[in-house]
Amino acid sequence: MSIRYPNGKPYKGSLSTPKQRESTHRYGNRGKTLEDDLNATNHYYREHGIAIVHKKPTPIQVVSVDYPKRSAAVIKEAYFRQPSTTDYNGVYKGLYLDFEAKETTGKTAFPLANIHEHQIGHMKQVLHQSGVCFFILRFTATDEVYYMPGYVVITYWERMVAGGRKSMKKEEVERDGYKIPLGLSPRVDYIKIVDELHSPS
Repeated sequence: MSIRYPNGKPYKGSLSTPKQRESTHRYGNRGKTLEDDLNATNHYYREHGIAIVHKKPTPIQVVSVDYPKRSAAVIKEAYFRQPSTTDYNGVYKGLYLDFEAKETTGKTAFPLANIHEHQIGHMKQVLHQSGVCFFILRFTATDEVYYMPGYVVITYWERMVAGGRKSMKKEEVERDGYKIPLGLSPRVDYIKIVDELHSPS
């Protein structure tokens, strides 16, 4: 299937199903991606009345469909209607949450090329409206997960744009972020960090 961005450029990412992604992204003998873990975490939050957070759907415009059988349709070509903003949004104790999840196989740095300009612009707008923006980053080699406040990542992004490093060093992530211990239920309990940073004093 051919998927294209609004500017006509082909999309080179994966449109596989969650089960397919699970089988092809294996590390730590768990076979779980960060997205899988966050989806399970958000399900736990909703089921226990803690927070309402969902993964945003990707808007796609279908332009070509084949019908090999009367009962089946195969999408042959489609376009993203608009660039995506961030992966997740929702509400927790009256706070609007908006965040992006990213993984890297690197051990010493997190490439800022994984983050897109329109995502930075979106986060700036949300922060301007007093929303809570952040990134959840996973270093897959060590299976470490960090909560990085949006304004911190924006600072590193702007450093890159000004001609600086094209990545955040692991030490910078450790210093400016908040490590999230991995558990069972919930798997990635990022709400604890939101509480720590945004609870009324």
